[in-house]
Amino acid sequence: MVGTMASIMSATIVNVAVPDMSRHFTLGQDRAQWVSSGFMIAMTVSMLTTPWLLARHGYRRTYSGSMWLLLIGSIIGGLAGDFTLLLAARVMEGLAAGIVQPIPAIIILRAFGPHEQGRAGGIFGMGVVLAPAIGPSVGGLLVDWFGWRSIFFMVIPFCLASLWLARRFVPTTAPGNIPAGRTGGKLDWPGLLLASVGTLCLLNGLVQLHAGPTRESTLLLIGAVAALIAFIARQKRLGHTLAQGADPPLMNLAIFRQREFAMGSIVAFIYGTALFGSTYLLPVYMQLGLQLSASHVGTVLLPAGLVLAITILLVGRLADRHPTRRLVSVGLALLAASFLLMGTVGLKDGLWVLMAWAILGRIGLGFILPSLNSGSLRSLPKELIPQGSSAINFLRTLGGAVGVSVCGIVLEWRLAVHGDVLSNPISSAARLAAFNESFAMLAALCALALAAAWKLSPDRPANRPS
Repeated sequence: MVGTMASIMSATIVNVAVPDMSRHFTLGQDRAQWVSSGFMIAMTVSMLTTPWLLARHGYRRTYSGSMWLLLIGSIIGGLAGDFTLLLAARVMEGLAAGIVQPIPAIIILRAFGPHEQGRAGGIFGMGVVLAPAIGPSVGGLLVDWFGWRSIFFMVIPFCLASLWLARRFVPTTAPGNIPAGRTGGKLDWPGLLLASVGTLCLLNGLVQLHAGPTRESTLLLIGAVAALIAFIARQKRLGHTLAQGADPPLMNLAIFRQREFAMGSIVAFIYGTALFGSTYLLPVYMQLGLQLSASHVGTVLLPAGLVLAITILLVGRLADRHPTRRLVSVGLALLAASFLLMGTVGLKDGLWVLMAWAILGRIGLGFILPSLNSGSLRSLPKELIPQGSSAINFLRTLGGAVGVSVCGIVLEWRLAVHGDVLSNPISSAARLAAFNESFAMLAALCALALAAAWKLSPDRPANRPS
């Protein structure tokens, strides 16, 4: 939990400092969003390596290695003198965060029975969401007091604590309680390369679709589709030869034969697009749209984060007794409503209005987070749980990387339509209209995910034993 808190904090806290970093490095909106997008791309791709790393090196070495990488990336980011080095540090942090993210779900499903998994996930989630709850608030104060560099150093104590805890408590074995290195084979480097190329082409193509020549964006998007087709073909071929002792695929496509997991994956991708897109959009909206300081942004988001922690703890208990699709659908509906209501906020409204709509959205997240992963992974055979956790986290984060880019694109597009740019020091009704239309797009994505969520299996999870 401590390591996941560090990785999530490194993903979200930097958004509070984007305006200050943009001014320091003289960045336009298209380059500034790569501070978030670069992290997301690295995190997305590295998630696919987690099952292989666990089998090859065991829990402790995999976990500790990723924490060292996150620690080094944070130090480099805080000391970076140019934007290229800063971006490289964000990529290092993203690689580490991606490796860590799938591990908790694997541990929870292995260590707890079906009647305890929801409660365990709720307790775990309550601890984890305190990072993004407290992070922006403290980060906003640090930016105002010490500048944007200070936010990178905020992650370091969590990394050090996680390394000490890993040495004491994390086993050296691989999943299945077998010695590390007994399984795993060789890493599928061609598959990893295809996934990386496809992700880069997709995100660059989305950016160029708005900012660059149509021909260039078309070629990039075609490249993304071609890489996706080649990746699926390779994973399918490796999956067929797995029984003959061949090296394992990065993503075992057999996991998608389970309807519950397949539907959960669709929801995870769309939900990730809306979630991470809003995580990027909200701080920019409050600072450049509503003219609030970084510390005020933290003040608005802190109560919502605390409510999210409490909601996850309570909903975790419900997840042991209620169908996944019911809890996820309620959460998506609340999240969509919060985005729509954000579009009603004006320059003269009080902070309490922003807090109320932010709290509503976080309650929605509290219904989704402890339910979606455990509900989707329960249907998988035990030997496929690491693959399933890696895949669903990959799809959710890929959706998040797309969401960050799409929010930046849509915002720039709507600003141009309304005749405004974010470099203007004073906000206007036209700027707020552009932000409102961006929030409406996120609400539409949540509605789309809601349609997929309702197709999740209606079966109830295992009840507590009598």
